[in-house]
Amino acid sequence: MAQFGNKVHRRQILNTSSGCEEVNNLLLETKHFGEIDIDENKIIYFPTGIIAFEDKKRFFIIESGQDDLPFCWLQSVDDGNLAFVLINPFVFRPDYEFEIPDVVVKELEIEKEEDVAVFSIVVVPEDIKKISANLLAPVIINIKNLKGKQIILNGNKYTTRHYILEELKKIKGAIQDVGAK
Repeated sequence: MAQFGNKVHRRQILNTSSGCEEVNNLLLETKHFGEIDIDENKIIYFPTGIIAFEDKKRFFIIESGQDDLPFCWLQSVDDGNLAFVLINPFVFRPDYEFEIPDVVVKELEIEKEEDVAVFSIVVVPEDIKKISANLLAPVIINIKNLKGKQIILNGNKYTTRHYILEELKKIKGAIQDVGAK
């Protein structure tokens, strides 16, 4: 198994174009964002789809446009009604770690840790205080070749519901405790 630690950052997904690529734009009608113009060179291909949406294979990232907002969206190109809220899990769980199975490393053609971006799918309920992220099934993206896969981790260290606000309070409390010493 190959281990990739917490050096992965959401911003890496923006550094995928070489500046020399031919730009092919695609106009897509979406439920949440209306009509959007996307660069086809930035479409991420998920060979096996996303869990429970295996037939949806092409997605792209929509950034929030706000530096202080840690969320982005994974919008399906195959279905304008389908979009997932994503978060970089290291924002609220700096100790998050797991091994990417060798079969996934091979499938996504991952060569270096720096080529990997990790996201968690977020659930936004009516009670926003209970916003949670699925750390059990992270979304792995090779930002070099734009191939992605959602994997299910072994073990019971993580669950499908990690409450983001609670985790952030723990981090803030730990920082305050360190500053008080």
